[in-house]
Amino acid sequence: MVLRVRPVRFVLRHASTSGPFRPGGKSFLRRRFQLLSLLALPDGRDCILEPLSLPEGAGHSGAPEGSPSVPCIFCEEHFPTAQQDPLLKHMIIEHKLVIADVRLVADFRRYVLYWRRRFREQPVTDFCSVIRINSTAPLEEQDSYFLLCDVLPEDRVLREELQAQRLAGGAALAPCALPGLSGHLLLLAERNLEQQQRERNDNSFHGVCMFCNEEFLGNRSVLLNHMAREHAFNIGLPDNIVNCGEFLSTLQRKLDNLQCLYCERTFRDRSLLRDHMRKKQHRRINPRNREYDQFYVINYLELGKSWEEVQSEDDRELLEHQEEDWSDWEERPVSAVCLFCEKQAETTEQLCAHMEEAHGFDLLKTKAELGLNFYEQVKLVNFIRRQVHQGRCYGCCARFPSRADLGAHLAEANHAALLPDRRTWDQPEYYFPTYENDGLLCTLSDSEGDLSAPGQSRGVTVIGEDTSQLQALRQSSVLNRLLPRGWEG
Repeated sequence: MVLRVRPVRFVLRHASTSGPFRPGGKSFLRRRFQLLSLLALPDGRDCILEPLSLPEGAGHSGAPEGSPSVPCIFCEEHFPTAQQDPLLKHMIIEHKLVIADVRLVADFRRYVLYWRRRFREQPVTDFCSVIRINSTAPLEEQDSYFLLCDVLPEDRVLREELQAQRLAGGAALAPCALPGLSGHLLLLAERNLEQQQRERNDNSFHGVCMFCNEEFLGNRSVLLNHMAREHAFNIGLPDNIVNCGEFLSTLQRKLDNLQCLYCERTFRDRSLLRDHMRKKQHRRINPRNREYDQFYVINYLELGKSWEEVQSEDDRELLEHQEEDWSDWEERPVSAVCLFCEKQAETTEQLCAHMEEAHGFDLLKTKAELGLNFYEQVKLVNFIRRQVHQGRCYGCCARFPSRADLGAHLAEANHAALLPDRRTWDQPEYYFPTYENDGLLCTLSDSEGDLSAPGQSRGVTVIGEDTSQLQALRQSSVLNRLLPRGWEG
């Protein structure tokens, strides 16, 4: 299949399609458009393939020692399993291959190994769509990319098989070639739906609250709703959970081992663990722990929709049923990360003081001198985040291989305070955050008190109309000459 794309504008309605399968539907075109917008960059090395996240302290960062590597689908290059971006960039730049919706692949390594074997058996064009960019340019300037996505039935079945194997605990399953839901995923879905129905109707459940040791008899929903309302510990609505007893036992086992459920750190005694979970607001489960996938029905029914999304929906539904009592509201501190290093602070003042002292960049002073409103602050922060992420000094445009090298250069040359011309960063593209969990954006302010530098206020003074002599104003109004005679106001 060939999709012709203009260098700047994507004219999807003029695309010609051919090949092993013919796509259709809005979701396919939306996915294609997103991938084309990524491929339209003149230099693929500056592209950001997936949403970025700043460090939050939960889970472990980096690949553990001895972890298996992932080979490139086409060549002998190997990359750490825990780091997909370098491999995806390599395949785009060196081999022109784009994998659609890679975050929905349950086992990325096995997915890559499967297609590595298949591409050696048959040409890549038997499986992938061909995306042709710069189609109006001379032939030597044209380029083609290959799109591998789940519109291909074989790819769809593979993704569902990997999902089924993960939910089954990683056991190898026999090959399956059923269209739509694979046989194994369908079997797991049916089995777990039956189990969930039994649990919903079971009134002989007996459980103990993990936080106050209160016993509950009857339906499982009584215990789950108690922990959500009384202890702010919500693992989801009962109707979305399967094998609830095993789920609660897993969580209780972690607590018995003095392990925090969110960051998974281990503590010396129970009192330290309890204080840590309360103060750090860690009364929730680790969203990166795939062990919990098997306990949410959605993972068996809808490929790609995680239990985290279901839990956020459950949170909204629980709040709708709760009384609006804010007496026990406790403000949760927002942890913001420095623009130039990984230093975290819970207040804007602490973070700004650190950036001024360590990097020579005064955010509040810059804001006051330039008279930045809220949206301009957002664009400036996102611009700096993008440059630092790409290892580029915005003061001299030099590139560096690592953040440490960039930080050393900024400190030595004092380029952190050397902002480029306003037209460089005051662009609509920087409305979108570089990091989707950037807490610094939540602390930005647009109050006059923060913009109190002399002569910097850009507001317009509005003087109210004097209405004390309303009759005189009515008689002298210009409207008297415009309105027909006999009109009364």
